[in-house]
Amino acid sequence: MDLTSYAELAVLLVNSDEPLDSLEGARRFLVEAGRGRHADRLTREDLRVLRELRGELAAVFAAAAARDEEAAVERLNALLTRRPVHPQISRHDGQRWHLHLTEGGRLSDEYAAGAVMGLTALVTELGVDRLGLCQAAPCHRVYLDTSSNRSRRYCSERCASRANVAAYRARRRDLSGPRA
Repeated sequence: MDLTSYAELAVLLVNSDEPLDSLEGARRFLVEAGRGRHADRLTREDLRVLRELRGELAAVFAAAAARDEEAAVERLNALLTRRPVHPQISRHDGQRWHLHLTEGGRLSDEYAAGAVMGLTALVTELGVDRLGLCQAAPCHRVYLDTSSNRSRRYCSERCASRANVAAYRARRRDLSGPRA
């Protein structure tokens, strides 16, 4: 089972511009995250859990970006303890039987279990250094580096392009020297 798509749930939650201060806002977020089919089950408790989870996941990425593997893994282990995974075989939308990480319980528990288990699988298979914070100023979004050469440094093509253009302009400015 490829859990990268589950790890992407963590990225989507941390990077979301949705403040998660209302049920409607949380529903919008779930639709954007591709999890909208169950958004009608969303409760105020789910809203609280998603806000809390966002901060906890952001702390995992921050520890990884600071190259503090122990702290990142410790935070993931704490999340695994609080968000136990319940695997279930499922079939929907014309797909074959496949594994889901919880289908029952609260919607936020389902989201949390998938995001945490996805990050855990990615970290144990590829390493903590595959979690990152965008290096384009002033962006603070997170990303998963699934590249074959561990070269990703930006959250998106837009940030990569913006950083490359800024670096190019800085080099050109340095080459032209001071102007009188």
